[in-house]
Amino acid sequence: MSDLVKIERMTSRPQFLAAAKGVSEARGAVVVQRLDRADGNPAIRLGFTATKKVGGAVVRNRAKRRLREAARALAPHYCVAGGDYVFIARMGTADRPWDRLLDDVKSALTRLATPRSAPPARDPRTPARTTDASPEQ
Repeated sequence: MSDLVKIERMTSRPQFLAAAKGVSEARGAVVVQRLDRADGNPAIRLGFTATKKVGGAVVRNRAKRRLREAARALAPHYCVAGGDYVFIARMGTADRPWDRLLDDVKSALTRLATPRSAPPARDPRTPARTTDASPEQ
């Protein structure tokens, strides 16, 4: 990369809560949340978390260490400048093979970097589709 982007850590709860209001992408053993700060600061902020559902303290810490290392390797290439990213460990993060974990993180970051178009608006005059599989007679 020709221009280096500064990467900072998210440390306070309000930063994590703000990022949760952005878009998120779940891939394999990781969920990544992204919020475009729009404050003019080009730095990328990264945060890491794991709930108690993931396991005990040892397992949670291992999962977060693995996510930090994956983000360190991939964030400069796939994160958008001026964004906050929260990496959330899932059940298999601590045990996932390293190559697959990197693929999960890369896939989520790539998906978050591409803008999504809004789903097409439904015509209000068209009746809503039902999920009933049986034909009406």
